[in-house]
Amino acid sequence: MASNVQKPPERERGGLSLSGDGRSRATRGPVPRKGLGLLASAFAALFSWDFVHSEVQALSQDDKSAAGAPAGFAPAAGAPRSSTITTDARGLATGDVEIATANGKLPAYFAKPEKGENFPVILVVQEIFGVHEHIRDVARRLAKLGYFAIAPELYFRHGDPAKAGDIPQVLREIVAKVPGAEVLSDLDSALAFAGAQGGDVSRAAITGFCWGGRIVWLYAAHNPKLKAGIAWYGRLAGEANERTPRFPVDVAGELKVPVLGLYGGADQGIPLDTVERLRAALKAHGAPGEIVVYEGAPHAFFADYRESYRKEPAEDGWRRLVDWFARHGVK
Repeated sequence: MASNVQKPPERERGGLSLSGDGRSRATRGPVPRKGLGLLASAFAALFSWDFVHSEVQALSQDDKSAAGAPAGFAPAAGAPRSSTITTDARGLATGDVEIATANGKLPAYFAKPEKGENFPVILVVQEIFGVHEHIRDVARRLAKLGYFAIAPELYFRHGDPAKAGDIPQVLREIVAKVPGAEVLSDLDSALAFAGAQGGDVSRAAITGFCWGGRIVWLYAAHNPKLKAGIAWYGRLAGEANERTPRFPVDVAGELKVPVLGLYGGADQGIPLDTVERLRAALKAHGAPGEIVVYEGAPHAFFADYRESYRKEPAEDGWRRLVDWFARHGVK
């Protein structure tokens, strides 16, 4: 159940095909609570507590066996569940590209309709697991709706999440090294590339998940030419450091782009008080942002390949995404 916003009527989702019966496969069992505490303590020095706790909590729910992850899915994310959504590429042009930047070639995955041109551009920002199969599938879902979706590999200078066996390794060896300014610059490059390939950047938007959800707010403040943004969870406040100097609550006053934030009411890594802080900041500054909180939903409720997936809020969030983009001229 979403708070503060009336739930829209049910209708079919464009570009999605569900596979399986929606039930979870058996796992090896949760990580012991003592182990969770040790993991959290080990990484609290590198990351703010809200982010560490949310991902370690997910670790307790998902099977993190690298051997269990099929090709295309990040091993650290665990074996995908039977609820995993698979979107085919029929009628689409898809592929991997390299985008020139000032300090290296930025890998990216794109998906767009096979026929036509001048499609609105959607930047798709990864979870901590990088541009693995789930993010690629999201790009294809958007392409099925008529968008030019592009998902840049924003960790490429610092490591490959596909080679990490678990979440702590991803956090320690890769995420901790990624400067925020670099991420914003790479998103600029990805957007420019899409424009050079026939995408209509005058109708551009951004969406992102977890780590990428935080980036959505920051990029929306960075690039006022965007039409809209959709942030799926992602931490909103924390202790600033050299690589992460600001958080969404810090940029609310600069926001000119309408951003919709989708959060889980039971997300143990993103305290509801920080959600309310952002909501209050948006209101105080008259910023064009809205917040939806799904009662009882955990962190990563949209991640259909993980134990955290919750079908009803995920589908409602997707409908809101489609409606939000259309309402703000991204269609």
